[in-house]
Amino acid sequence: MTGPQLERRLGLFDAVIVGLGSMVGAGVFVALTPAAAAAGTGLLAGLAVAAVVAYCNATSSARLAARYPQSGGTYVYGRERLGEFWGYLAGWGFIVGKTASCAAMALTVGYYAWPAQAHAVAVATVAVLTAINYAGVHKSAIATRVIVAVVLVVLAIVVVVVFASGATDIGQVRASGRLGGVLQAAGILFFAFAGYARIATLGEEVRDPARTIPRAIPLALGITLVVYSAVAVAALSVLGADGLARSSAPLADAVRAAGMPGFETTVRVGAGVAAVGSLLALILGVSRTTLAMARDRLLPHGLSAVHPRFNVPHRAEVAIGVTVAVLVVFADLRGAIGFSSFAVLVYYAIANASAWTMGRRLIPTAGFAGCLVLAFALPLTSVLSGAAVLAMGAAIYGLRRAFRRPGRRQ
Repeated sequence: MTGPQLERRLGLFDAVIVGLGSMVGAGVFVALTPAAAAAGTGLLAGLAVAAVVAYCNATSSARLAARYPQSGGTYVYGRERLGEFWGYLAGWGFIVGKTASCAAMALTVGYYAWPAQAHAVAVATVAVLTAINYAGVHKSAIATRVIVAVVLVVLAIVVVVVFASGATDIGQVRASGRLGGVLQAAGILFFAFAGYARIATLGEEVRDPARTIPRAIPLALGITLVVYSAVAVAALSVLGADGLARSSAPLADAVRAAGMPGFETTVRVGAGVAAVGSLLALILGVSRTTLAMARDRLLPHGLSAVHPRFNVPHRAEVAIGVTVAVLVVFADLRGAIGFSSFAVLVYYAIANASAWTMGRRLIPTAGFAGCLVLAFALPLTSVLSGAAVLAMGAAIYGLRRAFRRPGRRQ
């Protein structure tokens, strides 16, 4: 690895918080509604399937991150274990998929904060968070810590208010459903679990990564699963699967249905804060993968620059911020979630294939198969658009290889 190195500032607590900031905001406030629309009463079964696949991916990612504690995540793992093309394809999938996720999170902030000016609010949010990341990863971790604390308090309020209201009907909480719908819901909900990758992509900035990363990933995943389960059961118990599927703001509707409309504003504020936290961590992770690929000249090499004062990949962060700001003008929220899920599931399939080469193959095999099943269970438009963008990335890679000068690494 060549070029300026990033400073190792993050400990276990900060690494767990970065993962939580990516996962909690995305899933609870965005993915439950389309998952309920896909699976109906099978929503909880879909959540369980998504958690199992996420656990396999987390285990594989932790092993790989401990072996390769560099920025870039599966881009680095695929390159080192499977070859340059598979590393490139993973990095390409991560960048385009998570850039779509950034747009979805920015729009979530806009729709909750000021629906009439959602796109303008989204652009402003991206600009502010890009500036925070530009000032240094430690400052980003501090901001994420505050955001996660606020969101967890808001979600605890939702669960307590709903179950204390006496308006719940536990009979509406079931785990049965059509297999295709359950798998589609699992693929959608995987979008929410995928935040633990942010921990691995920060491998170059974590203290004692061989010890910290394998501990931080399952901790963040486990906490998120508990939160998701409690909130999903609470929402289902007052709205039912059909009501949840129709809702544009399910947790706000849940507290209203529980007879506590006074908490609706609190929930909306919490949703906005959650999306901000998720977006903050997403920009952080995408910029680090961009840095790693730029170092290897698979993206413009100028993006590999590290700021001499703030010690962050400032050009990569600005490039990602500008791209996301442009996307939010045109992006559709649900379409962005489906596209992102497909690309990121392919990314984790490559991660599991990489871990498979290191031995102890049961979990990587299960993770690889699970990722492919969930990816192709997504809505057809998500599968086709995701496959087309990945194919475009592969074509770009082939052209670069065909025209690169002999003896020069891409």
